[in-house]
Order: sequence, then C-alpha cells, then structure tokens
Amino acid sequence: MCGIVGKISLDKQEINSETIKLMMQQMKHRGPNDNGTFIQDHIGFGFVRLSIIDLSPDGHQPFVSENGNFTMIFNGEIFNYIELREELIALGYKFRTKTDTEVLLNAYIAWGEEGLHKLNGMWSFAVYNQQTNKIFICRDRYGIKPLYYYNENNNFYFASEIPSILSVCEQHIDANSGAIFNYLIYDRIDYSKETFFKNIFSLPHGHCIIIDFNNVSQPIEIKKWYDINEKVKLANGFGDYKDFRQTFIDAVKLRMRSDVPVGVCLSGGLDSSAITSVIMDELKVNNLNTFSAVYGKDSWADESNFIDLYNNKPGQRHFISPSSETLLKDIDSFIVCQAEPVPSTSPYAQYKVMELAKENIVVTLDGQGADELLGGYHYFFGFYYKDLLKKFKLITLFKEIFYYLKIHKSLFAIKTFVFFLLPKKARTSIKVAFMDYFNQKFIDENINSNNVISDTLFSSESLQAALINHFEYKLEHLLKWEDRNSMFFSLEARVPFLDHILVERTLATKSDLIIRNGMTKYLLRESLKDILPEPIKNRVDKKGFSTPQDEWFRTKEWQTIIEDIINSESFKNRNFYNVQKVKEKYQKHLNKEVNISKEIWKWIHLELWYRKYIDNQQK
Repeated sequence: MCGIVGKISLDKQEINSETIKLMMQQMKHRGPNDNGTFIQDHIGFGFVRLSIIDLSPDGHQPFVSENGNFTMIFNGEIFNYIELREELIALGYKFRTKTDTEVLLNAYIAWGEEGLHKLNGMWSFAVYNQQTNKIFICRDRYGIKPLYYYNENNNFYFASEIPSILSVCEQHIDANSGAIFNYLIYDRIDYSKETFFKNIFSLPHGHCIIIDFNNVSQPIEIKKWYDINEKVKLANGFGDYKDFRQTFIDAVKLRMRSDVPVGVCLSGGLDSSAITSVIMDELKVNNLNTFSAVYGKDSWADESNFIDLYNNKPGQRHFISPSSETLLKDIDSFIVCQAEPVPSTSPYAQYKVMELAKENIVVTLDGQGADELLGGYHYFFGFYYKDLLKKFKLITLFKEIFYYLKIHKSLFAIKTFVFFLLPKKARTSIKVAFMDYFNQKFIDENINSNNVISDTLFSSESLQAALINHFEYKLEHLLKWEDRNSMFFSLEARVPFLDHILVERTLATKSDLIIRNGMTKYLLRESLKDILPEPIKNRVDKKGFSTPQDEWFRTKEWQTIIEDIINSESFKNRNFYNVQKVKEKYQKHLNKEVNISKEIWKWIHLELWYRKYIDNQQK
C-alpha cells in the first residue's frame, strides 16, 4: 500500500525532479517506509511505500522489469499474487523478488490489458513502456484505490491524493459548484469523475488512461476496461447459502495475506461482525485485534452491547470514544486528511478508529461495500417495492410491506417507494423544498443541470439495477473516506465484500435472497447464522460508525464555532445559503425542536474547506 505521483510533459519538456519530490512530500503519510523517483526526459514518476508484503528492499519502487523496458509505480495489493506468480512461472517468467509488485508488472507484460481481469485486489498503477513510448495508467474495478489527474499547459499530472496536484499547479483552482450542489442537497460526492476542485478529476473506477507519445494530435485516451453490467449478466447468481458462505470465506481468507499484523474495524454492525466471525470461527485466528468507537451505554450511537458479544473470543478488543472535544481538537487535521468535504461526522469516527488501530496493527479489514452489495440501506426497500409493482407481484409486495411495518415500525420504506416513483424533477424539487435555507440563485443555477443522482441512481427500475447503480455512482465516496482515514495513519484498509467474484455473483442473485420478509442482507444473515452472535444476526437497525453529532453541536464550544462561521462574511459571500434561515434553523436545533446536525456539519466542513483549499490559493 503506497502513494504514487507523476508528471508527464506532453510536449516533451524535461521534468524537474523537485516537482516530483514536492508532490511526494504532500502524501508521505501514505508511505513512511521507503520512497523513490524515476525521471527520464519528459516523464517523472514518484512513489512512497508502506511495506505490507515482502518487507525487504526488494519492494522498492519505481520497479523496473528485468529487461529494463518497463517501469512501474503501484499503489494497492494484488491478493492472488501467489497464484498468478505460479501461472507466470509456467509461462517462463522468472522472479527476483517475492513481491506482488513484480507479479503485477509481469502480468501486464504477459497479458496486457486483458491481464487486469485476472487480478483479485485493489490498485492504481502506472507503467511506462520504453519500447512503444506509451504510458498505461489504471484503476481497480470498484475504486478502492484512488487516482486523480489534472492537465495544465501540456503537463499531465496524476496522484493518489489531490493535495499533491495542488502543490504544483501554476493556475488557481476554483471550487466545483456542481459537486457542492450534490453534496449539500443529496449528501453525495464521488458519483462521477468530478471532484470539489474544478478541472481536477478522479479517474473513474474500472477505467484506464493510455498516453501515446506517438499520437501527436491526441496523445491521451481514457477508456473503460471493466463493465460491471456485462460481468453481472455473465455471472452465476448464488442459489444457496452454502455457496455464498464459502465464497465470502474465501474472500476474507485471501485478504488475510500479509507480512504485518492484521486487525478488524468492528462497529458492532452485521458487516464487520461477519468478517470478525469468519476470521475467528472459520479461519481459526486466535490473536485477532478489533478496533471500535463507543460513546457510553446511554448514547443512541453506542454499539458496545453488540461489540461486547465478542468478549469471550480470543484476541484483544480496543476502544476509542470520539467526542465533541476530540472533534474540536482534530478538525483541522481531519479536513487535511480528507481534502474534500464529507457530509457527516461518521467518517470522523472512522478516522479515530484508524488512529487507535495504528498503535497495534498495519492492515485492517472493513465491511465497506456490503450495504451496496446486499441492499443494506433501508431505502433499498423502496427500489424493491418498485420492482415488485412493475412486475405485478402484488401479493409479494403487500407481504413485504406488512413485514417491514411489523419489524421496523416505520413508514420510511413506504416514503422512499413513493419518492422513487416520482418524476426526476419532482424528486429534486422535493429535496430542495425540504431544505429551505438555500440561496435561490444557487439552486436555479444548478437544479436543471444533468444530475446522475436524480436521473440515474434514484431512477433505478429494479433492486438489481439499484445495487449495480450504487456500485457505479454511490459506493466510491465511502471507499475514498476509508482510504484517506487509513492512509493518513499509514494503515492499509482491505474490503472483503468487494472481492470481484463475490460482487458479480451476488449482484446476479435473485432479489428475494437479498431482501426477504422485511429484512435486508438476507443471504448474508442466513449463510453465517451458525457463527454470528444471534443479536447481531437479527439486527434491524443500522448505524455504522455513527456519532452523537446532534448533541455535539449543542455544546457551548461548538455553538461558538458554528455561530462564528454562519455570521462570517465569507460564509455569506459564498451565496449558497439564505443566511437568516440558516441562523433560524440552527436556533431550532439548539432548542431541540429539530435535529439538523448533518446540515450543520455540512455548513461547517464546506466553509472550513473553502478557506483552506480555495481561499488560501488566492492568498
């Protein structure tokens, strides 16, 4: 696990090595163990290393092929590198290291772009082929590992983190109002290649960039190498629980490969508990360290009652308690850690868990992706009901609604069902009307633009389509937060639920194995029912790494900060809000008439981000 950077002069000007080193310095936290550069005329690569597999100097990068024709920088892990190594040896390839880096490079040399489909892992990498005078840059299937790029004055920059690019930009980078609109209205980011920084883009997951210096007129090509829709069509869905169980166990086992200590971020929810139970009961690991955020038994956000169900298991349970005081202390470093605004304080809880884990391990396993894979969010009921209605399965529809009302005692699923049946424009208008504190000009300038969230994500015609669309347009922001939080503390985070074999087969599975009798993740619950603690297996609520942020923002310390922000000239001059209504809303929150803690956090984080990353450029 590492960080990579690059600068490529498209008009073949010589690269200054200091530029590469400056980019590397911005993300030294991603690779404290080693670093290296490759400068050749108009091409510059940089690399910082966090040693995970083969801790020896053999893992040094940039990594050069035996014949000297290929140079590669690589961030990530190829979990099936042992099997691929044997396959390549059978083809005549020789290896001088035990690293997955050398396996990846030889796989690319042997099979080219087609070899990507053989990889089971997470990655972003760049390879320079001196023979063909081409550079190949690639990102993994689902966007587990990040890669950003920026083109300025015939200079093409790429990096694992945006601040590396910002450090060498010659021009002022403006904020992206479209990204801000979807952040404020829909709580959505990373739904496309757009970032919060105008003209700095994220390479979409499952895509690659080919830079061909032989093509003078159009040297850069970006294309898709992995199509989840096509893969799901070809996949065999799970027909029974045993098959899913074994595939999931295999995914977890593969991600336990490491030459450094491995632990689990245990929230107390179904997903992280499933990973923990498999490691303890199926893989028989007796020294497992788990890491959790807790808030005291009297807090609604606390899940220690579920976490405590593992107290009789071998290994160590570690706890940390994020609070309004720690958030106040950490807010500057957290903003730097993420580099883009996040829509709630849940990622901060994860940030603190990673800070705790750093003292004990180097690799974490986490449950990210399970909600998108197995319909974990309660609004997926709305998609399922829509699916049943369109297929005229009315008896099943009424049965599912009955079970939902009986189990959850909530109308949320019914509301989302109706919401997803509405026309696209009506959905956005309702969201905007509900949040009546925006500047009308800001709304008018952005509401009618093409919106992938309203037009595609919320327009899914079936549960399966909704799950696939979540992989395409929703999942990535969770993966980005996890990457930032883990790498900020020099940790590698692995996500077993995103094993591509598990993903493709699960998404090809019938919907009634995903949601059944008013319960989400039915396939997971049933397949592991003998090893999951019963109260966790039957959980119907969902919290994740939630925080009691509503109470945090009523404390005197935070009241001072929030009022300073919403009364500031800079906040007013952003022209996003009707400031008077913002103040009225906050007062209602203080009076406990409403809970708008998520909106308050977005006001805070966006404004502080603006000051640090946009306003500071001008200074």
